[in-house]
Amino acid sequence: MDPLSDYDLILVVNDVGPFAGDDAWLTAYGKPMVRWGDQGEEHDLATYFRGVIYQDGVKIDYGIWPVELLEYINAEARLPDELDMGYRVLLDKDQRTVGWKPPSFQAYILAQPTEAEYQALVEEFWWGTTYVAKSLWRDELVFAKWMLDQDLKLVTLMRLLEWRIELEHAWSVKPGIHGRGLKHLLSPSIWSQLASTYGSLDGEETWTALEHTVGLFRQVAADVGHALGYTYPQPVDDQVSAYLEAIRTMPSSPDHGENI
Repeated sequence: MDPLSDYDLILVVNDVGPFAGDDAWLTAYGKPMVRWGDQGEEHDLATYFRGVIYQDGVKIDYGIWPVELLEYINAEARLPDELDMGYRVLLDKDQRTVGWKPPSFQAYILAQPTEAEYQALVEEFWWGTTYVAKSLWRDELVFAKWMLDQDLKLVTLMRLLEWRIELEHAWSVKPGIHGRGLKHLLSPSIWSQLASTYGSLDGEETWTALEHTVGLFRQVAADVGHALGYTYPQPVDDQVSAYLEAIRTMPSSPDHGENI
């Protein structure tokens, strides 16, 4: 908890309609500064989300559940992830939560990957590097940055770093979504290498950031593979690395293609 932490409240109601159809009830705790809503589904039952930041800075995320959903929760072997993180029943007029399981606090802890999952992640990373290289050669800098920072780093490199963290902590910690906890869980050396993978919207800087991303991924993937007893696909690394270098050294062309 810190001064910017929010509150997560789940309202279980007989009829979700009035809560979903009219947001006037959100003013019960103050005047909203900004709000956002969404709709989901659990066990074929509609659920709703209303997030509000009030003018005093307090943020509350409201989940609106139909009462029928509690029957499924009571029958399941484990709590939904959002409850398994920890919960407190503030009001239960009908005693519908009596006998609920205590939270195990195991939600969002990653499971050890299988060798197939490990190999697939490595292949996905190297596949993605080719899009970055080609878009850089075509001077499509925004797309290149998106592929590098989103597809390569947020999707594949981050998952690999999370596996490394879990190996170091016996698969018992929660790294947090989108790398939120990485700075506190990675070694200073790895964190410094990760920081070097970010650059500005500049072609040469992005090439350098790609090189650093590849170097960090290669190092961590080999370490994780060795620790798990899995083989790092070095031939894929060698061939794609040569392919990337060939693209980088190609003569520039004023007539850039559109196909990727």
